[in-house]
Amino acid sequence: MKKNIPFLFLFIISMLLVSSCGKDDDSGNGGNGGGTSITKITISPVSKFEGDINSTFDFKVRLSQASSADVTVDFTTNDKSAVQEEDYIAQNGTLTFSGTMEQIISVEIVADTLSEGDEEFEILLSNPTNASLEDESEVGTIRNDDTFLPTNSSGYTTPNSYAGMTLVWADEFNGNQIDLNNWTHEIGNSGWGNNELQYYTSSSDNSYVSDGNLIIEAKEESISGSSYSSARMITAGKQEFIYGRIDVRAKLPEGQGIWPAIWMLGADIFTDGWPACGEIDIMELVGHEPNRIHGTAHWGNQGNPSTYQGNGFTLSGGSKYSDEFNVFSIIWENDNIKWLMNDQEFFSISSANVTNTAYPFNDNFFFILNIAVGGNWPGSPDGSTVFPQKMYIDYVRVFQ
Repeated sequence: MKKNIPFLFLFIISMLLVSSCGKDDDSGNGGNGGGTSITKITISPVSKFEGDINSTFDFKVRLSQASSADVTVDFTTNDKSAVQEEDYIAQNGTLTFSGTMEQIISVEIVADTLSEGDEEFEILLSNPTNASLEDESEVGTIRNDDTFLPTNSSGYTTPNSYAGMTLVWADEFNGNQIDLNNWTHEIGNSGWGNNELQYYTSSSDNSYVSDGNLIIEAKEESISGSSYSSARMITAGKQEFIYGRIDVRAKLPEGQGIWPAIWMLGADIFTDGWPACGEIDIMELVGHEPNRIHGTAHWGNQGNPSTYQGNGFTLSGGSKYSDEFNVFSIIWENDNIKWLMNDQEFFSISSANVTNTAYPFNDNFFFILNIAVGGNWPGSPDGSTVFPQKMYIDYVRVFQ
């Protein structure tokens, strides 16, 4: 065995030399100039507001390192929620990197005035040469900044005059913004006495005027510790009334946990508190009963649970209050209030019904429009609830 050691040693050394000499000279897989790493191709996402005129989304495509060989990659656009030629102009082609490490893919965005929510398309990369793909695709997000929402205005309507009465105030919502001479937004989430879940905002995402309607929109989103956002608008200190015929034309939201309301509170709530101030619910709907609305009066002593009376109105034939506009009205006189749905009376109350405290409805009241989410009456949203939900108000009119 000792005689074979030199031979074995020389044999092992020679094999190592052959292996080393025969190794390929990897200069970077694509001419990267002596390195062993592979050039990678990346693309960055783009997220911008749509704007009022056509604009451009510029996607930056980069190489991870310089390459002595030309690098190419094919690209094409692809629809997601955005639609080519309607929301953006489709693009495809080949990028060539020759002495540069960055190229731009420009995609024209088609502007409009419609409130559509955010929309997405993507850039797909393929067939690289002299490099490999770090990113095979990236998303362009067209962020909505429009408030125009075309509305089907079909449904019941009421006249803008009545014999023996004068139109003393109205908001027809025909402008392009909420009239702050009429309305104030209430902000926050205190539960509002009902363990409600929404956070009320003054944001144009939750309340805006479009196509002749005020739109209040409840959304599922994380905001200030709440999981939902919405809006609550009041006329307190700006537009307050005693007596008259009040017409509110509206199309309502629906769904488990959704609670739209058109109602009034006594203007003395800020001194006498609730329920002593009185509450007139012109219309409420709990979203799991989308074919039934409620009209209710509340009263009582300050700090105590309210006494209330009311009644409902149910649509027939499978119709829902989200299908089209209806008109919710009260005829409010001294010591008496009548509730109407599309001019059909379905409930009334008089001072004779209020026996345990003073009758509070012969005084000034202000309007409230809102969509609550969750709460003691409707319960919480569940997997069947679709967001966003919208309430459309065509007009609020007061005749005396």
